Amino acid sequence: MIVIIIVIVILAWIVLIYNGFVQLTNRANEAWSDIDVQLKRRFDLIPNLVNTVKAYAKHEKTVFEDVTEARTKAMGAQSVHDKDVADGAVKDSIGKILAIAENYPVLMASDNFKKLQDELTDTEDTIAEARKYYNGTVRNLNIKIHSFPDMMIAGVAGFKSREFFEADEEERGVMDVKV
Repeated sequence: MIVIIIVIVILAWIVLIYNGFVQLTNRANEAWSDIDVQLKRRFDLIPNLVNTVKAYAKHEKTVFEDVTEARTKAMGAQSVHDKDVADGAVKDSIGKILAIAENYPVLMASDNFKKLQDELTDTEDTIAEARKYYNGTVRNLNIKIHSFPDMMIAGVAGFKSREFFEADEEERGVMDVKV
């Protein structure tokens, strides 16, 4: 009888640990999906921004081509690292477009342009929050995967550590702000 109780307790313990891994994995998948949704929203806004600025800055062809190329690469990125790199390129290209826009006061005063800027700002804020949530969930999953005795179940069940969504080198650099 005691042996049966011990076996039941051990099986219950294994099931609880396994279910914890499943829960954290699903949360990490959901968080990754949230990042994807917001990146797609940003990608959808980019053509509108490009077309709005293009109407005023017809001679800035290379910048618009760079934006289109960055957007295409970002949409095709699959891994966390690739999305990270592509995300940095998209942010850089958006920054270049906004810098061009500053040279056109009529454009800066345009309601459509202001609305696009506001939407991009909101999207960037949401992406930052989604990245933060994803990284927190990945941290919890990775801790559980590497903690004893959970690591024994993780190895047998095939749960693997995940990559964090990190800032690229340019995002970590010192900003040169001139007043």
